[in-house]
Amino acid sequence: MNRKARYDFVLEYYSKKMPHVSTELNFGSVFQLLVSTVLSAQCTDKRINQVTPELFRRYPDAVTMSAAEPEDVLEFIASVSYPNSKAQHLVGLSRMIVSDFGGEVPAEMTDLVKLPGVGRKTANVVQAVGFGRSAIAVDTHVFRVSRRLGLVPAKDDTPLKVELTLKKNIPADVRADAHHWLLLHGRYVCQSRKPKCGECPFDEFCPKVGV
Repeated sequence: MNRKARYDFVLEYYSKKMPHVSTELNFGSVFQLLVSTVLSAQCTDKRINQVTPELFRRYPDAVTMSAAEPEDVLEFIASVSYPNSKAQHLVGLSRMIVSDFGGEVPAEMTDLVKLPGVGRKTANVVQAVGFGRSAIAVDTHVFRVSRRLGLVPAKDDTPLKVELTLKKNIPADVRADAHHWLLLHGRYVCQSRKPKCGECPFDEFCPKVGV
């Protein structure tokens, strides 16, 4: 099966199986989505959803969080990975949002990646989920699944290269959904250490790169 046929099969399968899909993170605003996504780096969504209710009750928006100190935020996120640096990032990005963007999370990639702790992956999540744009975020799951299924060539060995190839091959109107399809496939089926190939609907044509 050539690469185009793989894309057609995967996209058609998931468009029927789960046409309406979004992040498993819980949030009530674009700002809260941004905070949750920053916190989720190298941590499970389940853990983040356990700590953010209290965090957002105390700091529901950029204005309230900008007035806090990192040690204040740290109290609420101590159980996540790298809590000290993330507390610094959250306060820093909140202050920049207030000082540079009028208290509202910016929508443009060039502005988002200026925020402390916000890389391209996080910015793409915010664009796709928060602003409904045709962005596709490449996290560890999307990176792994894209390479294992042969959706990208072997030379695509960085998240940016994978992102650009995916964008070339996935129609703009389903890119945001495709991010979640590939992510969830990697999280629950095509897992890193023990992929569940017997449960995979793509096993017949999967080249199993890196397995």
